[in-house]
Amino acid sequence: MKARQTTFSDIEYGNRKRITKREEFLDIMDEIIPWEEWVEFVRPYYPSGKRGRPVKGIETMLRMYLLQTWFNLSDEGVEDAIYDSYAFRKFMKIDFMTEQVPDATTLLKFRHMIEKNHLGEEFFKAINRVMEATIINAPSSTKNAEKKRDPEMHQTKKGNEWKFGMKCNIGVDAGSGLVHSITATSANVHDITQAHKLIRKDDEVVYGDSGYLGIAKREEIRNDEHLANIEYRINRRPKSLPKVSDNAIDWERYIDYRKSAVRCKVEHAFKIIKDTFGFRKVRYRGIAKNFNKLNVLFACANLLMVKRVQKDFCPTKG
Repeated sequence: MKARQTTFSDIEYGNRKRITKREEFLDIMDEIIPWEEWVEFVRPYYPSGKRGRPVKGIETMLRMYLLQTWFNLSDEGVEDAIYDSYAFRKFMKIDFMTEQVPDATTLLKFRHMIEKNHLGEEFFKAINRVMEATIINAPSSTKNAEKKRDPEMHQTKKGNEWKFGMKCNIGVDAGSGLVHSITATSANVHDITQAHKLIRKDDEVVYGDSGYLGIAKREEIRNDEHLANIEYRINRRPKSLPKVSDNAIDWERYIDYRKSAVRCKVEHAFKIIKDTFGFRKVRYRGIAKNFNKLNVLFACANLLMVKRVQKDFCPTKG
């Protein structure tokens, strides 16, 4: 991708006293995304441009696609946002003197190509090769023209609240906090059924909340030599913990507290997905499309976590 020339807008905006959090975030993501590697993942599936109208550069389309993913925008919405926002325009590296923003239809085709070829999973695997789950609500617009809900989304109860949508389960490294495995299911699928898919070949200890109680007794665990020999440190349900007198040390609750101290690292990744990227409700119909998006989001979340650690240890390097 050609270097972007400085424009009058850049000079004008460069005289501001401060930059916005959005622009700061996009500057970080521009720095940490492995653009050349991701472009090469896309290239085998991208039109050559020998027929029909000239195609936009792969990196340009990737940048537009990531803006859409990070800010949970529609195809038309991200096109408008790039025209409206200097931070978006700067991230896209577009010079309006020589080119225009790719239109919504072009982005739609690019996104479908990413989804069809499971490139979101490739992006995630390229970033990095214990368990938890979160429920991502399906918005009311998931009903189709026949007024029927998305058949792949289902209802489940979390606490005292009923949720409708899909569920994302992730495996997180207890040391680094980075996500290493992802699954996506309907919301009514129990967490424990996904556990074996989230454990790595070299894992020796696995932490999980009370939703994973009884995991060692499951058939897919008992029938696998590696999984059967893992030590499962699962939190007990609070109501099941025995009461102790005021003068006694509550060892049971202390042990569970220590388990939670390790297991809670999974929440950091979900916090980035929900708060930084704003992904609280699915935009697309069907599990597959949203699973692709989750792979891209968690890949970017891992990169962002690594960047933050580097900044904490080397503050002078930014």
